Amino acid sequence: DVFSRVGFSGNHTRTLRLVEAGTYEVGAINFSVWDKETKDGNVDTDAVKVIWTTPSYPNYQWSIRGDADERFGEGFTDRVQQALLNMKDEELLNSFPRSGFIPVSNDAYAPIEAVGKQIGIID
Repeated sequence: DVFSRVGFSGNHTRTLRLVEAGTYEVGAINFSVWDKETKDGNVDTDAVKVIWTTPSYPNYQWSIRGDADERFGEGFTDRVQQALLNMKDEELLNSFPRSGFIPVSNDAYAPIEAVGKQIGIID
């Protein structure tokens, strides 16, 4: 209803460049891409501005099969979770890229589920 066409660039940096060039009128990108690109001086902030930031939500979750303990030994799931939560190696964390991981429960995803139901992509 608002735009005559909608596109998909394939990645956040490309979206930023397309908005900056005027190819797209607006785009959605990850804040870490915006922070890095502006910090590195790669953004014409006269051409591109942040107009809205989403509220925080759980993102980039790790999942493990339900039979992991049965298959790899009692407590395996807990050991994997602790390894992720205790990860401090900066080079390893940068490969994700993340500064760390936090525990989260399924309840944290309720806002995402509610929006999915509201827009009709979840029954």
